Amino acid sequence: MSKFSVGILTVSDRSSAGLYEDRSGPALAAAAAALGWEVAARAVVPDDAGEIARLLREWCDEAALDIVLTSGGTGLGPRDVTPEATRGVIEREIPGLAERMRREGEKAAPTAPLSRAVCGQRGRTLILNLPGSPQGARESLDCVAGLLPHAVEMLRGGDHPPAGGSA
Repeated sequence: MSKFSVGILTVSDRSSAGLYEDRSGPALAAAAAALGWEVAARAVVPDDAGEIARLLREWCDEAALDIVLTSGGTGLGPRDVTPEATRGVIEREIPGLAERMRREGEKAAPTAPLSRAVCGQRGRTLILNLPGSPQGARESLDCVAGLLPHAVEMLRGGDHPPAGGSA
């Protein structure tokens, strides 16, 4: 796997207020490190679309991270606004990644299709919304991790490998 700079953003009212320990952020950081990626930024924010969008823009535009992983805020609760915040900052949606995460997630969690997770790009940064549970976040990342090197390479301006072979 290529070396990527990664940001991990946990979206949780309770964790941001110190009422609940953030467990999904550390779980994603460990998964990213196991893939050989550099965790360059981490934060915990409340379920606030403006705050989520501000940090996504900062990490994409100023920090120029390769990948931003968000955890939490993708369900049906009234405060779950991560997909809306993400849609407000991405330039192009990449629906196949979110579809794969829901499809694979359903094997372990029958409620996975209720996820409203969004994946997309802003500039040369890939943004993926992941579930808020540590296990769901790790499993979702695991099922798309093999696609991310190619996606990042394309965002960096790379070429597609020739049909039927590798580059």
